[in-house]
Amino acid sequence: MTINTSEKRINQYTIAFYNLENLFDTKDDPKKLDNDFTEKAERNWNLRRFNKKVRNLGQVIQQIGFKDISHPPVLIGVAEIENAFVLRKLVDSEFLKNKKYDFVHFNSPDERGIDTALIYRKEFFKIIEKKAITVFLQDEYGKRDFTRDILYIKGLLENESVHVLINHWPSRRTGAEETSYKRVTAAKKNREVVASIIKEDPSAKIIIMGDFNDDPSSESVRKLVGFDLYNPMELLHTKYSGSTNYRGNWNLFDQIILSNNFLQQHGNSFRFNEAKIFNAKSLTEFKGRSKGNPFRTFLGRKYNGGISDHFPVYGTFSILQGEQ
Repeated sequence: MTINTSEKRINQYTIAFYNLENLFDTKDDPKKLDNDFTEKAERNWNLRRFNKKVRNLGQVIQQIGFKDISHPPVLIGVAEIENAFVLRKLVDSEFLKNKKYDFVHFNSPDERGIDTALIYRKEFFKIIEKKAITVFLQDEYGKRDFTRDILYIKGLLENESVHVLINHWPSRRTGAEETSYKRVTAAKKNREVVASIIKEDPSAKIIIMGDFNDDPSSESVRKLVGFDLYNPMELLHTKYSGSTNYRGNWNLFDQIILSNNFLQQHGNSFRFNEAKIFNAKSLTEFKGRSKGNPFRTFLGRKYNGGISDHFPVYGTFSILQGEQ
């Protein structure tokens, strides 16, 4: 959305992150642990269910931040996608096909075959550089523990340079404390990337987003934020609010973290405005014990028919033309 004044023009954009909850195709890939997401599996993941999920995700994505700026997001980091095929189906789906979205994706070494990606509007964002950055982990036996890469993209949004890091940190499946060191390792790798970016360009604008599988107050996220980054999501996590819910408790695993210079007022044409959780009623369970929680696709192995077990999160940004 463009706001005109006598002195300058302000263009507003939304940047979002969304965990898509196991967006798999229906075919068995022998190189991945995707057996649960085939037509012959117990979950009966068939083409009809896949198409429904893709359509619903597209509808959600085009609504993120729309009430704020009357446009869908310009950038969306996503997690839990299997491959380029499902991304192409998503950007070509009913609600997104006219928005001219494209995507950046690399296959990661994750054993389940789930990756991160960036979906972006081609008419607004130009890719300059893209690469996958490996996070090396070891288990208690010294054996490599494969996890998702960090997806790094450098691009231009309305000729404003921005560096984007998209993450999906190791899960808490075997316990939050027991697996904490893995997420701390991922945080440290992000810090290394940030340091290398700032060394080359001290004024670089940096956005780190992802499903961190930890809250803003967790050790890993606190190690990531440091003195030069700002986490606008901190105040959004309460007893009654988050991006995902586990056994009645809210977590804010999905976060967008920014370099401090997005907050600078004087002489800064690319500014951060506000962070939000997109938890519209249409994305929630409408009855039962889980009422108000994200409307999941699966409850365990039982098909629930929902969209995702996470709410999207997003931030609004302004780019000022004519700023002195």
